[in-house]
Amino acid sequence: MAKKKKLKVAIQGIATSFHEVAALTHFKEPIETVECLSFHRLCESLKSGESDFAVMAIENSIAGSILPNYFLLQEYHFAIIGEVYLPIHMHLLALPGVKMSDIKNIESHPMAIRQCSDFLYRLNGVDIRESDDTAYSAKKVAEKKLKDTAAIANEHAAKRFGLEILEKRIETHKKNFTRFLILSKRAQAKEEANKASICFEVANEVGSLAEALMTFKTHTINLSKIQSIPVIGKPSEYSIHVDVEWKRRKNYDDAVKQVLRQVHNLNILGEYKKAKIEYK
Repeated sequence: MAKKKKLKVAIQGIATSFHEVAALTHFKEPIETVECLSFHRLCESLKSGESDFAVMAIENSIAGSILPNYFLLQEYHFAIIGEVYLPIHMHLLALPGVKMSDIKNIESHPMAIRQCSDFLYRLNGVDIRESDDTAYSAKKVAEKKLKDTAAIANEHAAKRFGLEILEKRIETHKKNFTRFLILSKRAQAKEEANKASICFEVANEVGSLAEALMTFKTHTINLSKIQSIPVIGKPSEYSIHVDVEWKRRKNYDDAVKQVLRQVHNLNILGEYKKAKIEYK
């Protein structure tokens, strides 16, 4: 009997990164992760067929939205087929035997640095450096044997690269999570779908956005998120991204039909099942 081929899933970062943890959490079968050191590279991997799916972080409960990724969603026209809310615990990692007093540099991904701003602000004489990935920073410390440098990453990275945890749980707020989107080149119809991500543009007129949002309210549709991003080349115009949730599919369908008449360039980025937020 032929062995089943593993799904290839593009992640931002390398093995043990939070993106890999999110991918392993979502997919209920063995997967092969495709490591990408940028979100643009991640999108190209999915577009070219190198990957079957992609996992993309879109927001963090401390650091906020990752705005460049909204532009990528619009550029590549991928379908959002699912989401994962992953609890994020940040640790300060260093070579075995290294003490906090030895650390002159701390390196990690910009979003990780933002999530640990309170801890980092209290440090004196330490240079904070941005990198492409949390796990990659840990790998660099281990491979180059940097005794004066620590990395902000997760416990999986510490075990994988033989580092010790100097400081545990350095994130600013302990109920810290990142929301990841599961992306595909093609939409997948799901009967259990109860959430959608939609983007549209409205006229730069008084009440135009409020009118569209009120339509969702009158159809008993919950707006769980609203995010505006500039329309490139059109000063003072914005693309509005909303996440909506419903209990009755008909309410959602009716709301979308009405909103179509109120806005411009409406695009349904994906319809999928709402994920649970479980703090650990």
